[in-house]
Amino acid sequence: MEFIVVTRTAVSDEVFGQLVDAILAGRIAPEDALPGERELAESFQVNRHAVREAVKRLQQSGLVRVTQGGKTRVLDWRTNAGLDILSSLARSGAVPAQRILRDIAVMRRSIAADAARLCARRADDVQLEAVRAAADAYPDPTEEFDTVVAADIAFWVAILDGSGNLAYRLGLNTLVAGYFGIGMERIAELGLGKEYVDRDAHQRLAGHITARAADAAYDLAYTLLSGLVDAQEEPSE
Repeated sequence: MEFIVVTRTAVSDEVFGQLVDAILAGRIAPEDALPGERELAESFQVNRHAVREAVKRLQQSGLVRVTQGGKTRVLDWRTNAGLDILSSLARSGAVPAQRILRDIAVMRRSIAADAARLCARRADDVQLEAVRAAADAYPDPTEEFDTVVAADIAFWVAILDGSGNLAYRLGLNTLVAGYFGIGMERIAELGLGKEYVDRDAHQRLAGHITARAADAAYDLAYTLLSGLVDAQEEPSE
């Protein structure tokens, strides 16, 4: 198996990235054993500590297991890995990036719409004020793209915090990381930009939430977040 010689400072990150790509792309199949630590160190031309750290991260990501006798065997990522590999999947080409983007958009819509409903029901006065303030601070679409993205994330963070659902909050972190890993500009071109320019919809959503209109908040959030879903074709099985 051939790997690219590592020259970057963060060598364990580079080793980890190449191994992840090889596993996700199927160049190392499930139940295959990874080359030994010494062999990998020689292939990458790094020290064994960097390899050890990379393999440890593979194990934490659910991509490998250490079996009796010290061999490290590859796991099927579809049944063992978590959401944190989304951007790696796109990079490796194991799943078409378009499929990943749509799947993230669908999950994002489901989580955020339900979070808006829960926020309207559960949030305390301080959390409701945070949602209102985030909506009031939502920038005009003519602002710098990074400014609009940051404001949008802050808006949804306020809603998710008010929902009281920790799993939703952590899920947002992972989905945002997946978007950034794939490329926010590319996603914006597919339809996220239309969502960002609708400042009025974000303010109306905040109004529903602060008025405790849970069902109206759900419906508006679902509609608002459908733009990115509808902009993409349904993936073929």
